[in-house]
Amino acid sequence: MLRTNRDALVCMSVMGQVTPPRRRGAYRIDRDGQPFVLPSSGGITYNVKVGDPAFGWAGDHVEPCVSTAAVTDDNRSDPKNSGYNILACIGNKAKVVSGDAKGAEGIVTGMHGGIEHVLIDFAGEDLEKMCIEDKILIKAFGQGLRLEDFPGITVYNVDPDMVEQLNPESSGGTLTVPVAKRVPGQLMGSGLGAPDTASGDYDITTSDKELLDQYGLWDLRFGDLVALENSDNRWGRSYRSGALSVGVVVHSDCMLAGHGPGVTTLFTAVDGSLAVTDDPKANLADILSIGTKRA
Repeated sequence: MLRTNRDALVCMSVMGQVTPPRRRGAYRIDRDGQPFVLPSSGGITYNVKVGDPAFGWAGDHVEPCVSTAAVTDDNRSDPKNSGYNILACIGNKAKVVSGDAKGAEGIVTGMHGGIEHVLIDFAGEDLEKMCIEDKILIKAFGQGLRLEDFPGITVYNVDPDMVEQLNPESSGGTLTVPVAKRVPGQLMGSGLGAPDTASGDYDITTSDKELLDQYGLWDLRFGDLVALENSDNRWGRSYRSGALSVGVVVHSDCMLAGHGPGVTTLFTAVDGSLAVTDDPKANLADILSIGTKRA
């Protein structure tokens, strides 16, 4: 078992609500200069779940299942939204506390930056009862987590229980985490250069089709754990030779320049103490029995 500072972590309530989809005008312009009108982030997405493909949807920045924010007005940089996005961690338990779906339980599956959404998976029958602006309570637990035997690994955005469920292997001063895919650092785009990684995500750009072919990324799924090669996510997001980060795919492919499937960071190191092993089942749906793997 990993030695962590779990007993010192603070478990705190944060409250969100189901967000309405937001638009500024009908059209957006894709990376090839073509206008498009497609569903995007926000709302309750009934037919897109963790475990489903991240590519192939007639959509842009699609978020699986339920999108939430602390406040749903146009000021997404409101401190309440920042606090909600930063403190919620992947794997945290969530509960609906208002409306017809009151009492339904879900699991946090990711954070989407810029729009400051926290994404939550619920069972299909609960989605049918939920409405925009229903309130959801999350027991935020995980920020500040340390791996006591691996001081070179910085941890963000993950519930301690989920770290154990990943079943990482420890040997010779190296922690090895399972991943479904490996992503070259030169593909990382929107969100690169952000000053912290304790909120939001950053995107795997999808303009370079040959590199996507080479790394077998076309079958990425929502919830996949991915290795970001040569990516330093300790104190922001930057390219650094030899660094390694591991994160979770949280939203779909995007058609805008510099965008693509978003990744929320879980682990990052520059000293070689973090390693990965390939496992096609390294996905939140399989690990947590949610999304496409719900009973």
